[in-house]
Amino acid sequence: MALLDIAPAGAGTQSWARAIQRRITFTDVFVVALIMVAAHGVRFGWDPFVALVGPSGPAYWWVTLMVSVLWVLQLGWTRSRDPRILGQGPEEYQRVGTAGWRTFAIVAIVGFLTQWQISRGYLLFALPVGTLVLFGYRRAWRTWFREQRALGRLRQRVVIVGPQRTVEQMIRRLARTAREHSYEVAGVCVHGAGDAALAADLSEIPVLGAIADAPAAADQVGAEYIVLVGTEEVSLKEARRLEYELEDSGVGLIVAPTVADIALPRVAVSQVAGLPLIHVDPPTFTGPSRVLKAVADRVGAAAILLVLAVPMLAIATAVRLSSPGPVLFRQSRVGLAHQPFEMLKFRTMYLDAEERLAAIIAENEGNGVHFKMREDPRVTRVGRVLRRFSLDELPQLFNVLKGDMSIVGPRPPLPRETELWDQEVARRQLVKPGITGLWQVSGRSDLSWEETVRLDLHYTQNWTLGLDAIIVLRTAWAVLAGRGAY
Repeated sequence: MALLDIAPAGAGTQSWARAIQRRITFTDVFVVALIMVAAHGVRFGWDPFVALVGPSGPAYWWVTLMVSVLWVLQLGWTRSRDPRILGQGPEEYQRVGTAGWRTFAIVAIVGFLTQWQISRGYLLFALPVGTLVLFGYRRAWRTWFREQRALGRLRQRVVIVGPQRTVEQMIRRLARTAREHSYEVAGVCVHGAGDAALAADLSEIPVLGAIADAPAAADQVGAEYIVLVGTEEVSLKEARRLEYELEDSGVGLIVAPTVADIALPRVAVSQVAGLPLIHVDPPTFTGPSRVLKAVADRVGAAAILLVLAVPMLAIATAVRLSSPGPVLFRQSRVGLAHQPFEMLKFRTMYLDAEERLAAIIAENEGNGVHFKMREDPRVTRVGRVLRRFSLDELPQLFNVLKGDMSIVGPRPPLPRETELWDQEVARRQLVKPGITGLWQVSGRSDLSWEETVRLDLHYTQNWTLGLDAIIVLRTAWAVLAGRGAY
């Protein structure tokens, strides 16, 4: 679950955040202007004085200018450049998308009220294409953020406060995803500090005192935020006092609820008796949205197969000629409600791959559950190319048409894997497995088993059509980059 920021940081906010906001604003202006001019040119040619149809309709160049200004303002009003969401999670993309739809709605309303007949083709080119281009630019920014964070830059120092066990869990979570966020743990304040020391793997993190010492500790280490976790150990009076002490300090307060891996669309905050209460909606596994997803899966799979029919035929020919054996590799996997199905792939290995596994099992570079090896001698030359760009997965579109799989979903497990699952991990099978998913766009073969499970469960619990759309776009990027696949 995203951290809940209940008090903004003051003067302690790092200057890099403001500089990044200015640069992204410039990028937004450039993209919007470029797209709007292109839309004008594609629809009307390069005559800037072509007029709107309707009573006293202005020249279209005025419309192009005003839509551009409105769009850029909407990107600001939706807070799509907020440093707290830049480069992390889907919320940034959702806000960029919201800005585009709001702009479209406002222009449509103005056109209706003024009876100006604004070209639908002009708007349908500009806003959807522009939004996709903005997504691409934001994705490029994210890549840069990740590179900078890997070098220890663009960081905000935080002090984590709470019971020791929960504090340790929070530190490990932040460490696993260090390139996805800006928080750097400068120290901790734990309940009943005394001579407390963190676990051996976290020994480099200093214990700065008890919970009551947090404001002074944050000032001592130059922290910009205090992150309060495991609030069951902190009384209402203590939490209020902590907030009061931070008012004029320039240090922000972040409260991390103990409920984890819950996406924002399932969360609502209300105020009762002066308390901010977090309402968590249960996940839904049936209903109209699921029906719409099933329709979208089949229509999408059919459309992709029509477009890729010739390339897939060429791949099949290459597989057949590269080594003896069938074109398709068929494997039993576990699907929705733990029902087995036969998953299809283009064959990427020699026929005796299973027999040769024992000889190389000690060289496993995978996550301990799945065997992975960067230079696996069982993979054919054609197979290496197919795996590099995930082209071996294309036959699974037939599994989608059949209804065994979805385009987006958890990774389809092997039967032997499910035998080792506990009840929590088994929740992955409450939805159909997917050709792609959060695991696919977050590192694929480079992920640990625990991280793969966490991502799959997060998707299962928090699925939305909007999240699916973002995952599909991120998949295209990951496939083109060939990241994490071998």
